[in-house]
Amino acid sequence: MNAPAHLQSVAEKLVDRVAALSAERIPAEIRTRCEELLIDVAGLCVAARNSDYIRALIKSVDSGGPATAIGHAGGFRAEDAAMINGTAAHGEDFDDTFEGGPVHSGAVIVPAVLAACERFQRDGRAVLLGLAAGVETMCRLSLVAPKLIHKAGFHPTSVLGAMAATLAVSATLGLDRKQTVDALGIAGSMAGGIIEYLTEGAWTKRLHAGWAARVGLHAARIGREGFLGPRTVFEGTHGLFFGFAHTTEGDFEALTRDFGAAWLMSGIAFKPYATGTMNQPYIDCALRLAKKGFAAEEVAEVLCQTAEGYVHRLWEPLASKHRPANDYAAKFSAPFNIAVAFVTGSAGFERPLPKRRRAIRAFSRLQQRCAT
Repeated sequence: MNAPAHLQSVAEKLVDRVAALSAERIPAEIRTRCEELLIDVAGLCVAARNSDYIRALIKSVDSGGPATAIGHAGGFRAEDAAMINGTAAHGEDFDDTFEGGPVHSGAVIVPAVLAACERFQRDGRAVLLGLAAGVETMCRLSLVAPKLIHKAGFHPTSVLGAMAATLAVSATLGLDRKQTVDALGIAGSMAGGIIEYLTEGAWTKRLHAGWAARVGLHAARIGREGFLGPRTVFEGTHGLFFGFAHTTEGDFEALTRDFGAAWLMSGIAFKPYATGTMNQPYIDCALRLAKKGFAAEEVAEVLCQTAEGYVHRLWEPLASKHRPANDYAAKFSAPFNIAVAFVTGSAGFERPLPKRRRAIRAFSRLQQRCAT
């Protein structure tokens, strides 16, 4: 339902909450979390700098500009740098996670804010304010209609990231209330990200975080110049949640309640393994069993308790999860990850596949025994 003209929209309420923040009053715990996200994203960008997908992305844009693609020489346009860094940070599925969505906020917000600060020469206080506002907003957005965006076939990190990055950049650049509300309205028409990558391990999920970062920077710049956007972008009859979650009945209070007093971003987790978030506990169990000396041939069955939503993304169709199309598709196969961890005793960044014939046979048989 659209808010009557005399009532505040959800976007207006959110912008007011963010406007009340200041870098000086951000709690020490949240300042530390922002620093951790900066370090995490920088490291991930360096780790992915020579990957084939980052090389392809860099070739797709023009070189020359004031912003940095971390790990690369030369400069880039700010929007291009945000996109490259976001894609690199998210590319190996090793980035931070907030389980409410789930969403990966660092890979979106950090690249957008850094690019904005380089382009417009903002200081460290502006970085901190933008990061805290953007990451907290992204965590809260994921609780408005939990799981429904994924269920509708979209990637929450991409859809919600575009909105949160827009707010982050707006705060970083000091946009006023109307400019920021307009920017959010504009971002709603620029957001997107389907999850069809699951079918064959396409690279588009890697791009989602980078694209959301790019949208955030560009939408804020457009809104700053007076371009009008719908103020009911979140809750409207044809708004963001109707389009991407197929509902207008979300818990919008979750977005603004105690904003600036209660910090949900303190609950962000950093992954131990470079794979899908929901695979992490199963890998832990497989590695612990492997360390106890169990051989793959001794395992009769692996039974995994999981949530209904994860079955469709990590377990089905089972035949393709047993034989992922490529290394990236393998990150979204629970049976594959369990078997690799158990057979190789490793689940690090490289996570090598079994190479010895006996190990390959054991790996294949173990996958077949994994069930939910």
